[in-house]
This record gives sequence, structure tokens and C-alpha cells, in this order.
Amino acid sequence: MKLAHGLAVRPSQIDGRGCFATVFFPKGGKIAEYTGERISRAEVARRAGGRRKLRICAINSYWSLDGSRGGNGTHYINHSCAPNSYMRITHGHILFMALTDIRPGEEITLDYVTTLHSNDKRCHCKAPTCRGTINKQ
Repeated sequence: MKLAHGLAVRPSQIDGRGCFATVFFPKGGKIAEYTGERISRAEVARRAGGRRKLRICAINSYWSLDGSRGGNGTHYINHSCAPNSYMRITHGHILFMALTDIRPGEEITLDYVTTLHSNDKRCHCKAPTCRGTINKQ
């Protein structure tokens, strides 16, 4: 896996492995683009069945990217109810943008809002504002 510039993958206190900054990302700046295999919604449904962790991100109502195949480390960005990044989809590209200043060594986190996981999938972010689940209900 070729990592996006300025990112490292290592053990996370949130869940498994996480994506960490190795450089400073200023608030509002681009962190990286999500990469992976482009798949249809039918293939998303097939792959989602039986997986404990999904690394699939929707581009639109038909196409998605599976970061577990050809990803650049951004597929390890963990969920947090108090995230430091957000996603922007533009012209078929999924970009991660800094919601706050992110310093080297900080884990990059994202509020997933809605996922292919059930609404019972627990959140482990430990934020004071944690809602308890990764899906916003």
C-alpha cells in the first residue's frame, strides 16, 4: 500500500489501526484523497455481506470506492463523534479536509454519519460528546 503524503498508519486507541498525520494540516486544507477500487452498488452489497469492517465509501448513488483494495491509508481514518476532518465529494473524487488544525502525530478522525453497518455498531471514540454508535440516528 502506497500511503498518501503526510500520513502514517499505526495502532489506534479508537479501533484497530488508524491514520495519523506526519505533517501539519491547517484548518480547511486538504489532507488527502480517498483511493481504492471503483465498484457498483451491486458489488457494494455483495462485499458488505459478512464483513466486520467495511472500507467502502460512496461517491454517489451508484459508484463507491473500496479502500481495502488499492487504498492509500485513508481507509484507516477512524470514526469519532468529535472529528478533526470532514469529507468533500467533488467531480467524482472523495477528499478529506481538515476541520481543525491537525498536528503531526494526531490521529485523523471523521464522523461517518451514515454507513453500511447496522445502527447497533458501537462507537469507541471516547469523546465527551460520544453518541455511542457510528451511525447518526
